[in-house]
Amino acid sequence: MTDSKKVGLTIFDIDETLFHTQAKVQVSKEGKIVKILDNQQYNTYRLKKGESFNYGQFKSAKIFKETSTPIAKVIKRAKRIIHFATRKGSKVIIVTARQDMDDKKLFKEAFKAQGIDIGRVYVERAGNIGKETASENKVVIFKKYLDTGRYARIRLFDDDKNNLKAFFSLREEYPKVDFTGYQVFKSGNIKKL
Repeated sequence: MTDSKKVGLTIFDIDETLFHTQAKVQVSKEGKIVKILDNQQYNTYRLKKGESFNYGQFKSAKIFKETSTPIAKVIKRAKRIIHFATRKGSKVIIVTARQDMDDKKLFKEAFKAQGIDIGRVYVERAGNIGKETASENKVVIFKKYLDTGRYARIRLFDDDKNNLKAFFSLREEYPKVDFTGYQVFKSGNIKKL
């Protein structure tokens, strides 16, 4: 049973959830590019000995703004949730596997252009954490919010099954919180898990 005084937390991913993105992550070894990963490949890629990631394209707000395509069905839902949830004291955040962007203002403009009131939504950059995978980084952020004890309900919209699985793995640690996950597909369709 949840405490009625507590509120909800809604979390949206960015890449392939709110926007189809063209940015790539390069994998380098000994100064040479050995692989180029899209967002979904990056989510599960584990570096081999001597390899490192180059996030240049994922840090570029210009590339994000100019090449990302909004996923209309999810954008529409996000706008509705932001409008109603934040009026009722609930919180909406965006948790991205990206690191800090090189131009915060330009990055926010991409959301504003879609009618998203980004001023009411905090963007958590899981890529700054430094764990091995995107899902491990995101769990650190999920726990940060859950540890406040403020939330009775938490829901996640994400395209990546690994992120959703990691999210649901927290149920046992937070048994008084209702967890709901939504997988977002390339078409923009959303499936409740």
